[in-house]
Amino acid sequence: MSQPVSFYVEQAAKCGTAAAAAKLVNEREKFLAAQIAWQTLADAAMKTRDEAAKREAAKLAGALS
Repeated sequence: MSQPVSFYVEQAAKCGTAAAAAKLVNEREKFLAAQIAWQTLADAAMKTRDEAAKREAAKLAGALS
């Protein structure tokens, strides 16, 4: 089951906050890498959601024609 986009965005934000609060460089880098990964997942989920909505709209438009 896929997660909602908001979950990925929230996780990216949490990692960004944790990175800003990190005292150690390696810890900061770990959180920043995780933030990038979560944001990449969010971007992919948004793209998938948007493309599915476009396909659905095209299908409905075709059915109404």
